Amino acid sequence: MDVMLKLAVIMIVGVIGGKLARLVKLPEVSGYLLFGLFLSPSLIGLIFGDGLRFLTETDIENFTIISEIALAVIAFSIGSEFVMKDLLKVGKSIMIITLTEVVGAIALVFSVMYFLFDQSFAFSIVIASMSAATAPAATLLVMRQYRAKGPVTSTVLPVVALDDVYGIAAFGIAVSLAMTSLSSDASLGQMILEPIIEIGGSLVLGFVLGWILSRISKKAQNRDMMKAIAIGFIFGAVGLAKQLGFSPLLTNIVMGTAMVNLDRHAHRTFSLVNEFITPFFVMFFTIAGASLHLDVLATVGWMGVAYIFARGFGKWLGATFGAVVMKAPKTVQKYMGLALLPQGGISIGLSVVVRQMFTPDIAGPMATNIITIIMASVLIYETTGPIFAKLAIGLAGEINGQDVPTPAAGTEVPVKA
Repeated sequence: MDVMLKLAVIMIVGVIGGKLARLVKLPEVSGYLLFGLFLSPSLIGLIFGDGLRFLTETDIENFTIISEIALAVIAFSIGSEFVMKDLLKVGKSIMIITLTEVVGAIALVFSVMYFLFDQSFAFSIVIASMSAATAPAATLLVMRQYRAKGPVTSTVLPVVALDDVYGIAAFGIAVSLAMTSLSSDASLGQMILEPIIEIGGSLVLGFVLGWILSRISKKAQNRDMMKAIAIGFIFGAVGLAKQLGFSPLLTNIVMGTAMVNLDRHAHRTFSLVNEFITPFFVMFFTIAGASLHLDVLATVGWMGVAYIFARGFGKWLGATFGAVVMKAPKTVQKYMGLALLPQGGISIGLSVVVRQMFTPDIAGPMATNIITIIMASVLIYETTGPIFAKLAIGLAGEINGQDVPTPAAGTEVPVKA
């Protein structure tokens, strides 16, 4: 079947899945993933036999470019969240809470995989690093839908934006460590130096590209031309990062961060990019659902269950610890961890990177097992995560908090006995 016809079917299936997900009050991405599963070679082959498969494993490999485009734009958009004047306002408390919840998830998942399930160091460190990222869109949607306002809401939103950066940095380090550990002649110096070079180089490259793009954006008048230039820079950042051995994800995040801080009209550029990328997002998540290996899921079943629980408990424990250390409000200490569970786009995107880097000749079935566990986790957390986020703001008493009038200056606020 022609590749364009296959892409058309993928797009239509994804759109239908997203619309149906909205009807049952679920994030659209959940619909893309679930309906993509119906196109999975393993599912179709299991039900109808190999002869009736719509997509093959080769097709999914050939569609990697779509995943790269979507992931690069996601990373660039994440960078737009880091306006320095806003980060200075949230202060040290947000930084520490984010760090502890990320470390909590990574440490617990690594321990479970390495010590309990006796997995290799490479497998354990890579899948642990992928547990850090949260799906900010799902959490933000819940907060907006229920007009939440209060200490938990004001803490959660910057945390879920910041932990993607921490998570991607952790993933970059983990991949370097894993690749080095799989090399028979790797030295301790390489395991330490290579991640430092990769991260440092990504920061410098991203800043330089962001500075150049901001200068062009200030002078650009034509919307279509600016859209083409911005997309070209995003693609260029991926290509240059690969050529230089840096992280394409981190490079694009830093480019977006530099852009939003150097150009006061940067929102225009980000809006133009978002206009372009929507169809790729639909195909990206639908193909991600189709890449789920149901046959492998049976062999990693208990390990997958353990990963899901370890990630959730690690995030809750880390967030609680950080909130207590920073003497955050009691509601933040008790309930914020529940709002950090959604897992989505970044984790799926990182799965694409894992498939590209850890090929069977290098790491055996490691990439397939990781992707299957992550996809199962995403399916569960994308459907249950928003429920837990609603539970968190409900228990904290922040639902409809935006509708509560702020007392005028000098007005006495009644205190409950």
